[in-house]
Amino acid sequence: MIASTPSRIVPEPQRLATVRPATGRVAVIIVDYRAGELLTACLEGLARQTRPADRIIVVDNGGAESSLPEPRGCPPIELIHPGYNTGFAEGNNLALALTVDCDWVALLNPDAVPAPDWLEQLLRASGRYPESAAFGSRMYSDDARTRLDGSGDVMHVSGLVWRRDHGRPAEGRRLRADEVFSPCAAAALYRRELLARLGGFDEEFFCYTEDVDLGFRIRLAGYVCRYVPDAQVVHQGSALTGVRSDFALYHGHRNLLWVFVKNMPLPLLVMLLPVHLLMHLVVVLRYLPDGRAGVLVKAKRDALAGLARNWRKRRAIQPQRRAGVLSLLRAMSLW
Repeated sequence: MIASTPSRIVPEPQRLATVRPATGRVAVIIVDYRAGELLTACLEGLARQTRPADRIIVVDNGGAESSLPEPRGCPPIELIHPGYNTGFAEGNNLALALTVDCDWVALLNPDAVPAPDWLEQLLRASGRYPESAAFGSRMYSDDARTRLDGSGDVMHVSGLVWRRDHGRPAEGRRLRADEVFSPCAAAALYRRELLARLGGFDEEFFCYTEDVDLGFRIRLAGYVCRYVPDAQVVHQGSALTGVRSDFALYHGHRNLLWVFVKNMPLPLLVMLLPVHLLMHLVVVLRYLPDGRAGVLVKAKRDALAGLARNWRKRRAIQPQRRAGVLSLLRAMSLW
């Protein structure tokens, strides 16, 4: 085990090099918050990989892991103790800053168990689709693999986001690789060089929709995100934060406004703003019968409080845009 002091990944303005082959070095990053046996199962899954990771870095956000099991077949597990709960975004950035010797970074939630060829299939796809810079997995919600937890993230033109195919029967569904707006970062592969250039995850998000925000910025930079059906994991989604919890509801819906304001090109921002504002109203009304509208109101209030900061981020993001407005619009969902 190794421990590191907290650090930050900062944007690197240099031009991207030619796409490296799928044989490049890859680090797997796991941001943990007291996952316990779930984390053990995740690490055991990594030990069975047909293409082993070159490095495995675990960020211990809960302060509960003084040591970790090291199953045979794993490289030595590098353990980071930030000393506080960094959230998903900052936790990944801390680890990303230590991976300058790697070509790829694979992110894996501690409640996700990868199939033996998970990493191999992601790396194969990276060689097959050089125009893509991020690759998502086929995620099942149960060990029997009867239902999908997701097949990538969807960005609606209103600014609402959701996980594609969540809860749907797995049999016969989404068996071919295709383009997605963003991979779900619970089990995904990214070009490390590009993540460094983009500055990693936005730490203000803490958790939820930070992967869609990153996927949006990857698209703005002119790259594509892709779903890889042969890269499979079993993911107990929200096992640590609670399924449909107020915590998830607050962070997810607070961050929606920031994703939209930071990343939407000006022509689309002007055109879609009325739809976006209507979406926020409809969402609050949707949760009135559940008695949770107050959580949504607080989320929207705090989102507005952070609007100026995120508008400043927009001023840095938009001049770097390489993707056309129409290509971005085609990548979003109309339904």
